[in-house]
Amino acid sequence: MVEQETQELSIGGNFWNVAEVNERATELMCQKLGISSNLSKLLFLRGIDVDTAASFLNPKLSTSMPNPSVLKDMDKAAERIADAVINHQKIGIIGDYDVDGATSTSVLRLFLMYLGVETAVHIPEREEGYGPSDLAFQEFSDFGADLVITVDCGTTAFDILDKWAEKFEIVVLDHHEAETKLPKVYAVVNPKRLDQNDDYPDLAYMAAVGVVFMTIVAVNRLLREKNFYSDSLVEPNLMQWLDLVALGTVCDVVTLLGLNRAYVTQGLKVMANRQNLGLRTLADLSGINERPDAYHLGFVLGPRINAGGRVGKACVGSRLLCSSNPLEAQNLAQELNNFNQERKDIECYVLEQSIEMLEGTPQDWPMAFVYSKGWHQGVIGIVAGKLKERYNLPAFVMSIENDEVKGSARSIAGIDLGALIIAAKEKGVITKGGGHTMAAGFSLTEEQIPLFKQFAGEYIAKCLNNVKPHPILNIDLNLNLTAVNDNLCEELEKLKPFGTGNPEPLILIRNVFFEKPYIIGNGHIKCELKGMTQKHLTAIAFKVVDTDIGNEILSKRHDCYDVVGNLRFNRWNNRTTLQFMIADIKRAK
Repeated sequence: MVEQETQELSIGGNFWNVAEVNERATELMCQKLGISSNLSKLLFLRGIDVDTAASFLNPKLSTSMPNPSVLKDMDKAAERIADAVINHQKIGIIGDYDVDGATSTSVLRLFLMYLGVETAVHIPEREEGYGPSDLAFQEFSDFGADLVITVDCGTTAFDILDKWAEKFEIVVLDHHEAETKLPKVYAVVNPKRLDQNDDYPDLAYMAAVGVVFMTIVAVNRLLREKNFYSDSLVEPNLMQWLDLVALGTVCDVVTLLGLNRAYVTQGLKVMANRQNLGLRTLADLSGINERPDAYHLGFVLGPRINAGGRVGKACVGSRLLCSSNPLEAQNLAQELNNFNQERKDIECYVLEQSIEMLEGTPQDWPMAFVYSKGWHQGVIGIVAGKLKERYNLPAFVMSIENDEVKGSARSIAGIDLGALIIAAKEKGVITKGGGHTMAAGFSLTEEQIPLFKQFAGEYIAKCLNNVKPHPILNIDLNLNLTAVNDNLCEELEKLKPFGTGNPEPLILIRNVFFEKPYIIGNGHIKCELKGMTQKHLTAIAFKVVDTDIGNEILSKRHDCYDVVGNLRFNRWNNRTTLQFMIADIKRAK
């Protein structure tokens, strides 16, 4: 249960929701599991009960992954791939230009390379478009492939796959939404197939790289049964590729519960061993000098691999992850690093232009709606996300090129973008599009822009019912400063990895004073939180200089505040200290 604390906005412009839970249920969990009341409460808030707590706190593949055969067409796909391996057939692999696509192709290719299979990989450039293409199949034809496997794409590529299925046997390994019909190919393995049973609901949340991993488990099992392995070729340790599975899973922003949680937890352990040359090289170049966690995957390594598909060469990420040559790995990692910097520069330019457009003109509708010629299509999704965060409104960003307009949108709670885009397509105000509740992509002509703007504006205004939306912070724990200590932080770390479906806990600390505040770095403020006793806690608020929050902290008025944020260990130079990351503040009552 979550109860909104008051209707009063915080200094950061948010409403605070402080969670309440069934005290008897959490006390029972405390007693049965021998854990603290705070950890019990956090588990309860995440839908974890006494029966599922052990597997959540100690996720393992052995208990989280079902028999791969539970997926429709898995046995058929595994049999065909195993036959290709045994008969030394060449295999073509089609991926996608994002991190999930890069890791999916890499896991499959590394497995097949280990088995001695010749492979050709095609990662489409963004201009080529998402999914299988004639260009890819022509390359595979020239390569002499007998089997083609699509990863992270293909489920709805009816025309192109039906056409080339006359020449190739095709296996689809995907996780995107499916339609009633499927392409007429050899096998389609996708946990979101409409005819897939829901005995294992966790599988529907897998990224494509998770589907690929289950596939190589199935293929490996078949090869073992067929006595393929020998003294000259021992069976591979499939766990060695879990670092790539973890990377793709985190970067595809899928729910980190169940099997996905096991993938990431175990994959981070593998990554810490630094076995993959490409990942190790990229991590060193990125300045990662500590044990990696989900943050490093999602915000350090992932954006660099993604940058190839956004502003550079889409294939570079996959090539790096499969590289066994140190010099090649160094060059590819540097190339991705350069692409990422270029992406940041382009993104900054488009974002600044967007803000100028929005703040320089009165807006008729409760949304951020911008477009321009020449904006790079590879960054419009990122910019839409940043506009959504800045204004707490649905954001639409479009790039016009030769009368073709491609757009990306991001939403807020209460506005279903997927439904909006479908309705717009039915009304003929866009040519095509699709997406989910919080994100969508679409295309239209330049002439359609005014109609689409009016349609989207009216749709959103009706959904909001003329009520200005404010972001809500959902607070997990309500504590006093004396309860915020090393033991609590150690318990919070048991909940890692954090991500979608398992957010990092937000903690409310009441009645503290800001002492010794000072500016550090690029607009950050560091200070000490002091309670009614003599206890102090080091705190930092990122990028708050010249904001209302920053001005309050620096005011030195000695007022009493309630603060909300995350508790973390700061590990630096072999020292570990406790630090509170301030997200919002409010004057105490």
